[in-house]
Amino acid sequence: MKLTRQNVAQIAHLARLEIGPEELDGVVEKLGRIVEFVDQLQLADTSAVTPMAHPMDMSQRLRADTVTEADHRDLYQQNSAAVADGLYTVPRVIE
Repeated sequence: MKLTRQNVAQIAHLARLEIGPEELDGVVEKLGRIVEFVDQLQLADTSAVTPMAHPMDMSQRLRADTVTEADHRDLYQQNSAAVADGLYTVPRVIE
């Protein structure tokens, strides 16, 4: 795919980028090289490649799922003006 000045101007407009007329030729060339490289990558045969989630064969070290802190809810709720069934109660704002 060959990019033109009009293509790049339209892309810049859609991306809300301001590219001046003096910069446009350079941007067309650079974006054209990127598109050519992507086209080159599309030609690579990947039929024998197994899809993977991560390029490195690693496993994540997980910690044990255990409680590490004591429950202090009752202590904290002693300072509250209104508590019901272990929950803070507040005035109704929306009817």
